[in-house]
Amino acid sequence: MIDPVRMQVLAVFGGSVATPEEQVVAERVGATAAQCGWVVLTGGGSGVMAAASRGAVEAGGLTMAILPNAIPGGGYPNPWVHIPVFTGAGSARNAFNVLSASLCVAIGGGAGTLSEIALALKNGVAVWSWRSWGVSDPKGDTPSELRAFNDADELISALEDALA
Repeated sequence: MIDPVRMQVLAVFGGSVATPEEQVVAERVGATAAQCGWVVLTGGGSGVMAAASRGAVEAGGLTMAILPNAIPGGGYPNPWVHIPVFTGAGSARNAFNVLSASLCVAIGGGAGTLSEIALALKNGVAVWSWRSWGVSDPKGDTPSELRAFNDADELISALEDALA
């Protein structure tokens, strides 16, 4: 059940190096979440993370980032992060991103994105992915918490419905 007082959090995962198309989709995801009143949470870096944050800010939303470093530097946080949370935890911060979210969206990405997907699934947090990692168990079954989209418009439409 969604808590009517606490702001809902959409975590957006993806690579710090992203294609132009991945950045456009991430920006749309961030904007959609913001328009629905959700906080956009990322890892605070460049690429997909910056694009999602930028989309949210430009739509009037609130952004936060769970950062791998203890102090600003190395491109962290990106300029669209309202609330930076400096952890000094490196990649271990991925667990905090997952556990802070009501829903996660993975866009493209590398091994860090895969780790976030796995952590979310392990903790029962739903993950929607667009051109990101596919995951199945040893029997070949896809976890029920994972929903894959190949069409960006379908992803955005589903988000509009789910976040409203």
